[in-house]
Amino acid sequence: MRALFVAGAHTDIGKTWAACALLRAARAKGLSVAALKPAVSGVDPGDWSQSDPGKLLAAMGRELTDAALDEIAPLRFAAALSPPMAARLEGVDLRLSRLVEFCRAGLAAASADLMLVEGAGGVMSPMAEDGTCLDLMAALGLPAVLVGGAYLGSISHTLTALETLRGRGLAVEAVIVSQSADPDAPDFAQTVESVARFSGEVRVVAAGRDEVGWAAGLV
Repeated sequence: MRALFVAGAHTDIGKTWAACALLRAARAKGLSVAALKPAVSGVDPGDWSQSDPGKLLAAMGRELTDAALDEIAPLRFAAALSPPMAARLEGVDLRLSRLVEFCRAGLAAASADLMLVEGAGGVMSPMAEDGTCLDLMAALGLPAVLVGGAYLGSISHTLTALETLRGRGLAVEAVIVSQSADPDAPDFAQTVESVARFSGEVRVVAAGRDEVGWAAGLV
């Protein structure tokens, strides 16, 4: 089994969109897939089909049932805040050990050809009261796919996140630059080129907002 951690250089830049594209590309190649979203916030319990775990289930070709949701994302919170902040509002003391235990159990039980673990927010976003997304990544030790944006300032955010991952000794399989939907965003091709120029040997992939073909080369 090949397992990857999908991390973000920032929030709301297309992590789940990229993860779903990778899952669909793998399925198109005849591979079996699985995914975990260890903690997620901003989820409406009455209408979660368009939430991050709902989108992941759809990309896996799985039925959108409560049981399937609990299997891949049991720690869900309503407030659109960082997971520990959202959990606190619901009286839950969210700890890193709980996330690590859930992910390790899911990875051990999975028999898929491709397994994705998706973080929340950016690399340094809090995932628990006592740990960031980076701390969860370090505990799991999975190779990372880093998703960066293409907005003004995104080059710095992406390269900073990349150096942060390297600083913790984490392998980075690819950097995906997700195209901004903002028509006033900097030139996409130049943004991708700039990220690639300063990323060293890491593969940098241009992920156009209306394209999915890029994902086939990563699975």
